[in-house]
Amino acid sequence: MSQPKKIAIMGSTGSIGTQTLDIVRANKAHLQVEVLTAQGNADLLIKQAIEFEPNAVVIADETKYKYVKDALDKHDIKVYTGADSLCQVVQMDTVDIVLAAIVGFAGLRSTIAAIEAGKPIALANKETLVVAGALVTDLAKEKGVSIFPVDSEHSAIFQCLAGEFNNKIEKIILTASGGPFRGKDKKFLATVTKEHALKHPNWNMGAKITIDSATMMNKGLEIIEAGWLFALKPEQIEVVIHSQSIIHSLVQFEDGSIKAQMGLPDMRLPIQYALFFPQRVKSSFPRFDFSAYPSLSFEKPDSEAFPAIELAYQAMKKGGNMPCILNAANEVAVGAFLKEEIGFTDIASLVEKTMQKASFIAKPGMNDYMESDAEARKIALALAKKAVKA
Repeated sequence: MSQPKKIAIMGSTGSIGTQTLDIVRANKAHLQVEVLTAQGNADLLIKQAIEFEPNAVVIADETKYKYVKDALDKHDIKVYTGADSLCQVVQMDTVDIVLAAIVGFAGLRSTIAAIEAGKPIALANKETLVVAGALVTDLAKEKGVSIFPVDSEHSAIFQCLAGEFNNKIEKIILTASGGPFRGKDKKFLATVTKEHALKHPNWNMGAKITIDSATMMNKGLEIIEAGWLFALKPEQIEVVIHSQSIIHSLVQFEDGSIKAQMGLPDMRLPIQYALFFPQRVKSSFPRFDFSAYPSLSFEKPDSEAFPAIELAYQAMKKGGNMPCILNAANEVAVGAFLKEEIGFTDIASLVEKTMQKASFIAKPGMNDYMESDAEARKIALALAKKAVKA
C-alpha cells in the first residue's frame, strides 16, 4: 500500500480495541489511527491518543469530556463527546475503514452511520447483526460496503470461503470452547459465582463477552450473526464443542468436503486479516505446534445445561425483532449477574421469559429496533428485580 490505511477504532479501550492498536504498532507504515473512541475509560483513551496522535477522539460519557479535553489541550487532536459524535466521526472523509468494537447494542448506530458514508467495516460487534441484521446487510448492499468479520469464528469461515464464493455451502460448523463450565450440569451451574465465570480457559476478553461465553449465549449470538454474514438458514449452522480452540470454525460444501481454519487462539490474527484483506501480512504472532496438541476433541453442546444456544435458534427462526429482544434481555441479565443480583442460571431464564413477554414485530425498521430494545430491557430489568426480591 502506497499510503497508510486510516482507521477509526470504535471502542479503542476494550479488548478488541487494544489488540487492534498492537497491530497498528507493528504495521506503522501501513496503518494509521484516525479516530479513537471510548465509553468512559478516559485515562486509557488519553494515553492512546498521546501515543497514536489521531485526528479526533470521542469520549461518549459527557461527564468526562472536560477531563479528556484538558489532557489533550496541547496536542493537535479534536475532542468530542456524546453518542451523536460517535456517528459523526465515522463519516469523516479521512477515515478509510471502521473497526466496530463498541460492545452491545450501543455499537449499532455508529456502524450504520459508517455504512451510510460508504466506509468498509471490520465488524467485531456481533450484536449489530443480531439486532438489525436485515437492515444492516440491506444497507451494506445498497451502499456497496464490505463487512469483514472480526469474530474468530466468522473470520475463520470467511477465510475458508476465499476462492469458494461460487460454490454452494451445505453447512458451517461453529466451534465453541465450552467456556469454563464445559461438562458441568445444571446443579453445579446454579452455584457458579461471578469470579468463576470470568475465568475463560482460552481467550482474554472483556467481562460481558466472557460471561456470554460461559453461558454459551456468545455462540448463540454468533449463530444469528453467521446467518446474516453468509446468507444461511438456521439448519445450515451447527455448533460443536472444541475445547482446545485451535480449529476456529469449518465450512462443509455440497460435495461433502470440509475446510477448516486453524491457529492458536489469538484475536490479533482475525483483526489483522480484516484490516488488510485481501492481503495476508507477515506477523510475529506465536505459531501453532502440532506436537503440543497431539489430539483435538469435539463434542455436542449440552442444550439442557446451556439453553442459550436453543434460545438463539428460536429467535433466528422467529425472525423480525426477536433477535433484538434476545440481545437486549441478555445484556440486562449479564449486567445483573455481574452485579451479583441474579444467579448464573437465571441469565438464560430471564432471556427466555423476556422473549415470551416482549412485543413481536415481523418486519421492523430502525425505530422499531430502538423501541424493541427499550421494551425488552424494561421487561428484563423488572424480571431481574423480581428475582432479587425472591
